[in-house]
Amino acid sequence: MEIVETRSFTKQLKAYLADEEYRKLQAFLTDDPEAGDVIAGTGGLRKVRWSDRQRGKGKRGGLRVIYCYFREDLQLYLMTLYDKDEADDLTVEQRRFLRAALTQEKLARKAARAKRKR
Repeated sequence: MEIVETRSFTKQLKAYLADEEYRKLQAFLTDDPEAGDVIAGTGGLRKVRWSDRQRGKGKRGGLRVIYCYFREDLQLYLMTLYDKDEADDLTVEQRRFLRAALTQEKLARKAARAKRKR
């Protein structure tokens, strides 16, 4: 399974997860890519809870990782992450933005597949 990070995710990652914790998150998601709950109104994004050991918080009060699992490509597309202290949930505006970004990604993948078939 391949893991792809958006620039936004990579930028935020350093503030939240040490390398070892990030490796654990990657292993968890590759073992069960559908572990996260589907977020309504986002076009298929998922949210998984992850403990925030740097701040001494478990899954319930820790991090939220937003991602998409592209089953046909065997790829995890990590979009963003945030601490629950920052927000309980994504705002309507954030959901719209993430949905639009995901839609663009899906269209790009569809175009790439069509190009390969020619």
